[in-house]
Amino acid sequence: MTFIVTDNCIRCKYTDCVEVCPVDCFHEGPNFLVIDPDECIDCALCEPECPAAAIYAEDDLPEDQQVFLQLNAELARLWPVITEKKDPLPDAEKWDGVEGKLKYLER
Repeated sequence: MTFIVTDNCIRCKYTDCVEVCPVDCFHEGPNFLVIDPDECIDCALCEPECPAAAIYAEDDLPEDQQVFLQLNAELARLWPVITEKKDPLPDAEKWDGVEGKLKYLER
């Protein structure tokens, strides 16, 4: 099993989760983070660290967020690993909780 970064991370990109990951499985895109499912060891340390509640265990992934399972795997192959916490995007608070943000994902 793996953990999945979902819709609410888009345009927020809080990186609190990155610092607690013992295997460096997070990858950073322009306005979103993803988890490499091949590297994730299912330790669950990242989930409670996300201020936007955008990380789910694969088995708990809401039905309307299922597309992010494949998207995390795909983008993890393309984006660089991130291992240190950075500032969130400037308007992260404004975007936290906005639904349907997939259309804003920058690749």
